[in-house]
Amino acid sequence: MAWFDLLDKEVDGTHGALSDLKYVKDEPMSRHTSFRVGGAARRMAFPCTTEQLVILMGIAEECGVKPFLMGNGTNLLVDDSGLDTLVVGTSELLTRIERTDAQCITAEAGASLSRAASFACSQGLSGLAFAHGIPGSVGGGVAMNAGAYESDMSRVVSKVTALFPDGIRTLRGAELDFSYRHSIFSDHPDAVVLRAEFLLDYGKEADIRAEMDALMERRKKSQPLNLPSAGSFFKRPEGHFAGALIEGCGLKGTREGGAQVSEKHAGFIVNTGGATCADIAALAKRVRETVYTQTGVTLMPEVKYVTGKGESGWKF
Repeated sequence: MAWFDLLDKEVDGTHGALSDLKYVKDEPMSRHTSFRVGGAARRMAFPCTTEQLVILMGIAEECGVKPFLMGNGTNLLVDDSGLDTLVVGTSELLTRIERTDAQCITAEAGASLSRAASFACSQGLSGLAFAHGIPGSVGGGVAMNAGAYESDMSRVVSKVTALFPDGIRTLRGAELDFSYRHSIFSDHPDAVVLRAEFLLDYGKEADIRAEMDALMERRKKSQPLNLPSAGSFFKRPEGHFAGALIEGCGLKGTREGGAQVSEKHAGFIVNTGGATCADIAALAKRVRETVYTQTGVTLMPEVKYVTGKGESGWKF
């Protein structure tokens, strides 16, 4: 019996913690990614508690499938052929945020970074303003050490609770192994972030709100927020800025099908309408090869290309 048939039976027959699990078949990933592309996931589930998530992961393993975890889908490029796996989406229901100490807030993995920043602001806690415009989830942001405007998760995350193959662990400080767009979860893709605690500074709500508004205005002026994208497509190469290199190579406006190097910010690849995953991947490859030929600098994607059962689709 196929893994999905086994999983269907397990989920349908559960009367306990998974009885109210939202569980769908052949779900188009284009509905769940910021690029608005991607074929269907064989199965997709939306746990509403961390307990549900942990139980679901265990049942999936017993059925012979390794789930693919996703938050807001803002850093993903999903293959047009879809995913033959269970996709577990956290951003719909696993989104609780609360103040857990005088200077701390704790957020579940699916909570958006924008909402976490706004919540901190409402509590008179500063330090998360930079994250207000990052269109990702707490789980994804922690895993990739997301950042903007000279700050990142490493500066504000005090501890992370995650599910590892050997059980649930809480990590702090150096254990999180933060560096540029990297954390311990980069090297342990089998681990799942459940929640994160942020240690922040005291501040005035009006001042924090003004800072968030100012950063958002900077984004609106410099980034193509009106078109589907995954944000900065390439990581920043040491000593350079990816967008400046791409623009310097005359690639602004370059197209492959419905995909285009943004005319507003060359570091973005955008879906101008009707783009496919294949269009975006081909354009990324073209940009990468052109930049290397003209400058000798190798660009590495910040966006994850996902195919098959959740494997990386990048061929370079």
